[in-house]
Amino acid sequence: MAEMQPTTEILTRISKNSLNNKDEVFTRLFRYLLREDIWFEAYRNLYANNGASTKGVNDDTADGFSERKIQKITEQLKNGKFNPTPVRRTYIQKKNSDKMRPLGIPTFTDKLVQEAVRMILEAVYEPIFHECSHGFRPNRSCHTALKSLRMKFTGAKWFIEGDIKGCFDNINHDVLIGILNKKIKDARLIQLIQQFLKAGYLEDWIYHRTYSGTPQGGIISPILANIYLHELDKFVENLKEEFDKPSKEKYTLEYRKAKYQTEKARKAIRECDPQDYERKKQLIKNLKAVRSVQLKTPCKSQTDKKIQYIRYADDFILSVNGSREECIEIKKKLSQYISEVLKMQLSDEKTLITHSSNHARFLGYDISVRRNAKIKSKNGGVSLRTLNNKVELLIPLKEKINRFMFDKGVIFQKKDGSLFPTHRSYMIHMSDLEIISTYNSELRGICNYYNLASNYCQLRYFAYLMEYSCLKTLAAKHNTKISKIIAKFKDGKGGWGIPYETKSGKKRCYFAKYSDCKDSKDGTDNISNAAVIYGYSRNTLEERLKAKVCELCGDTNAEYYEIHHVHKVKDLKGKNDWERAMIAKRRKTLVLCRNCHHKVHNQ
Repeated sequence: MAEMQPTTEILTRISKNSLNNKDEVFTRLFRYLLREDIWFEAYRNLYANNGASTKGVNDDTADGFSERKIQKITEQLKNGKFNPTPVRRTYIQKKNSDKMRPLGIPTFTDKLVQEAVRMILEAVYEPIFHECSHGFRPNRSCHTALKSLRMKFTGAKWFIEGDIKGCFDNINHDVLIGILNKKIKDARLIQLIQQFLKAGYLEDWIYHRTYSGTPQGGIISPILANIYLHELDKFVENLKEEFDKPSKEKYTLEYRKAKYQTEKARKAIRECDPQDYERKKQLIKNLKAVRSVQLKTPCKSQTDKKIQYIRYADDFILSVNGSREECIEIKKKLSQYISEVLKMQLSDEKTLITHSSNHARFLGYDISVRRNAKIKSKNGGVSLRTLNNKVELLIPLKEKINRFMFDKGVIFQKKDGSLFPTHRSYMIHMSDLEIISTYNSELRGICNYYNLASNYCQLRYFAYLMEYSCLKTLAAKHNTKISKIIAKFKDGKGGWGIPYETKSGKKRCYFAKYSDCKDSKDGTDNISNAAVIYGYSRNTLEERLKAKVCELCGDTNAEYYEIHHVHKVKDLKGKNDWERAMIAKRRKTLVLCRNCHHKVHNQ
């Protein structure tokens, strides 16, 4: 009897079919949720996440995963008895704001089912998503969106910044299900997704129904939002096809005349007698003069019409080569489509039309197109206006960097307007190593994110303020002066850092250097890749569970085995056998027999 083909290989084949035939309709996808191996893959994708140990409305977490749990879930799905649990709603403070953001926390079982559904949806839809979409997709990030923008928006005349009011909270369930039905003809899978959409939430133990939006905190929310907004991508693509027109003439008449004079001057030099030095000298002087005129003459005729479009989740921006009146018309069409078809609303106040010589805001960067006639010499001595019409990405220093430092209590402003570093009193109770690590992570995070900016060098002052705020915090903690902190932690190599012990000996955590914080590598969003587009290999969790050996007592005759899960290995103290076992294995999981698992929790 042939061995059953792994589900991940089937999803890979589905993904290839979707890529090769973008109009293909998929049926009988629900059956893959009834296969055991997809649940091990889903668990592997989730258990290492920080939220795996966070409780929803009950005590269900990543701890206790077993073959028995898989059987229970698949049986409920098969019989149509699976019902998602309402999410637990809590609130967290918005970044750089006093407002609170609602946060939904599902149970781990719901996360597991959503992850398995996400893997199927991603195999179907990821190949058909457009290149302009960068949010919540494998191997894509804010940086890939910005790099694409920098390349595609060259020579743009206008920007249209798009803002959809409360996009994720206002996704219309009927419209979303209608979109899914075009590609997926599987009533049971669609019904399961509907159940998650309608699951509701508990706030102060009072149940609230959900009438719109994607599941709060849900694993499937990002891909459902991308499936929904893919319709907007297709609309803009059609708009682009109607709008785009090539230039009637590539160069302006003045530039063509100047170019002709330059070519004429070069030809005269080539035809000149090599021995006639005076004549040649005069011709070279003339060439420099006419070439200088050419480099100062506007080149592009700007008679073409063109739209370019980049979207990251619900944040999008268009560049338009055309008139302002045409931009107003494009904005009107976008607003009408989003309102009538997607049943959402485009914010008139925040959807701005900006001339490209001014700054538009996208993904935390200020975007503009340079009008720069500065001439640079390229290889071979050719002079070109290398910066003219190129996109410039800038850091909004006051709005982003200074505001971050004020909100975190890193700086205060003197009466003369200058910034001055100060200590962060709420960090004094932390250890020295935690203090410097916190500053380093904040510094590296901001420097890495803004590594594409033309004014990146201006973060040098930010790094200086962060370092001296860190020193002041340490000085306040130890009730001493900055100079004594530097002397205490200086290592003689020009830097300073906090020493700490490891198994391999003493080490030192240095304060991050500004020059080392820039990371030129592409970042990707913190989401799992498609099931497995790159082939299948049985994950060790499945092998360990199927081995039916307790990794604590060695029992091989237990009725069933479960996975014991902890939030962080570093939090374990090593007081008990199971803690020492996990520390030795450096794993967040331990396969235990039911008896040992019960003992661990009762300790």
